[in-house]
Amino acid sequence: MTPQAHEHGTEVVCQDGLQLYARALREGTVPEHDADAVPCVTQSGILQPDVEDARRLRPLVPTLALPRLLHRMEEDIARRRRAESRLTEVFEPLLALDAGDGRNSSSAVDGIAILHGMDRINEAIDRVTHEASQEILTIQPGGRRSPAALAVALPREQRLLSRGARMRTLYQHTTRHDQAVLAHFDSLQGDIEVRTLDELPQRLLMLDRTVAFIPANTQRTLAIEVRHRPLITYLVTVFDRLWHLATPMHPQAVQQPTLNGITPRQRAIAALLIEGHTDNVIAERLGMNVRTARVHIAKLATTLGSESRAQLGYLIGQSGILDPEG
Repeated sequence: MTPQAHEHGTEVVCQDGLQLYARALREGTVPEHDADAVPCVTQSGILQPDVEDARRLRPLVPTLALPRLLHRMEEDIARRRRAESRLTEVFEPLLALDAGDGRNSSSAVDGIAILHGMDRINEAIDRVTHEASQEILTIQPGGRRSPAALAVALPREQRLLSRGARMRTLYQHTTRHDQAVLAHFDSLQGDIEVRTLDELPQRLLMLDRTVAFIPANTQRTLAIEVRHRPLITYLVTVFDRLWHLATPMHPQAVQQPTLNGITPRQRAIAALLIEGHTDNVIAERLGMNVRTARVHIAKLATTLGSESRAQLGYLIGQSGILDPEG
């Protein structure tokens, strides 16, 4: 392999690079020229010049190398997400032009229709809800739903339930203490179950396992109506797997256990902390505000006896709180 053939980014260390790194750990140092064919090891910083002999490379200790590589990967993901957002903004007006009435575009022929504007989106959902009679599956990410959104959903959901349909909804754990959401489900009559997870994908509404609605932009002014059978099958499979992993919330709530003084919320935060995420990213992914996330992080640090952010990551790994059986 030559440096020219080494095409992957610096956030990735290839198999040959890992073998050289492992050799450096065993031997203490390796010749500098051994890294010529795998520049990822020096570009990523896991092999660094030996201060005593510039012709040799010394390995960064694994406890520092892994967080560094994870951080580089997180930065790359963030760059890609920013590029994705920019691309979405560029295409949004183009999608709106192509959307038409959501039924005459070429995408609608293939079972995928683009809906532009909240009025059109709500009209399409109302139309499909009026026709459905068996089941409504929803994913609701984020910590809370506004009273206005709940008020709009209430009559729509009750009409479905009154026709004998069953309702299955996934929320994030932060919703378990939201009185507005709890009151919403208490006011509905019918076959309803609600479960929660730490993290959820984007919003989803699926009816009778034949039609699904998903957002097409962050402002939720664009949506996609999906009737494409293979895509529906995929979405159903994703929902079912998430459902089996989730914790019951309604009609009978199941409380997650606190283990060794660490709450379920703190374990979820700990998992994201050791991946190198910032407080803002942790809060966003777990559906809470940043202040609440920082309170949980402080409590976790106190429980584990940590005096710094770097030490906290080390203590999380040593504590075993993220072990599957722990």
